[in-house]
Amino acid sequence: MLTKASALVTTKWLHNVLKSGVPKDIRILDSSFHLPSSNRNGRLEYEEKHIPGASYFDIDECCDKSSPYGHMLPDTKHFEQYAGNLGIDLSTHVVVYDNSVNYGFFSAPRIWWMFRVFGHETVSVLDGGFMKWCSEELPTTSEVVHVPKTIFHGLYHPHLVKSYEDIANNLKDNSFQLMDARGEGRFMGTKPEPREGIEPGHIPDSKNLCYQDIVDKESGVMLDVKEIKKLFNETGIDLSKPLVSTCGSGVTACCTAFAAYLCGKEDVSVYDGSWTEWYQRSTPDMRFCPSDKKESK
Repeated sequence: MLTKASALVTTKWLHNVLKSGVPKDIRILDSSFHLPSSNRNGRLEYEEKHIPGASYFDIDECCDKSSPYGHMLPDTKHFEQYAGNLGIDLSTHVVVYDNSVNYGFFSAPRIWWMFRVFGHETVSVLDGGFMKWCSEELPTTSEVVHVPKTIFHGLYHPHLVKSYEDIANNLKDNSFQLMDARGEGRFMGTKPEPREGIEPGHIPDSKNLCYQDIVDKESGVMLDVKEIKKLFNETGIDLSKPLVSTCGSGVTACCTAFAAYLCGKEDVSVYDGSWTEWYQRSTPDMRFCPSDKKESK
């Protein structure tokens, strides 16, 4: 099993690992995903350019397609099949990255979290992501690899996942802290959500720690642990108490959960449906949403 520090690996480390080709016990995953408003396609970008030996992990394919909400967690059987088709079993060290611009990662921690949900701890996020890899002029390719399928045995960890009902109950019993990884504008309802029909705002009593704040603005790499702990403290989040992360649709919530993990807090849950589900299912008294006030006038 990886140490906590190894949950975050450097471009230098990965480049050295790949000098003689991809080792049999390592699988590299390009998990690039972009918001609907970005006009970008992660899979097409992967096919054009990626780290040698990388396979593509599509969160819109490895998901519960019966859900009305995007890229919700699949069931264990679905995840087992998807991971196995990528040549991943319980002995595999998974290294995941994405091609987010400016912030080093965006969707990669979502895949990190998914593997942990299904019992696989040997998974790392590439610090600085594809952006840093390319800035260092490290090798890239358009060759799509085909790896032999294997069998992945998953073990679902429910304590890492929260549902709408869990969040609704928490409004009454306040059993855990809730942090929101979106930007301040979306959180406060002053900037639009990227999904049609969803108004901005937040769940009552949640704290706003934007995922962009946990990385160095120039290099795109993670801040060091001392700085991350300071951010949590300044946001009013106590890492010694139960903590749940949310965002727009369950992607960047995994970034702040990952940051907490690096600080030694390994049990942060993610509200999978996040604000997209909450806005559609809650009543106005269960949310802070300026548009509700406008409509009631």
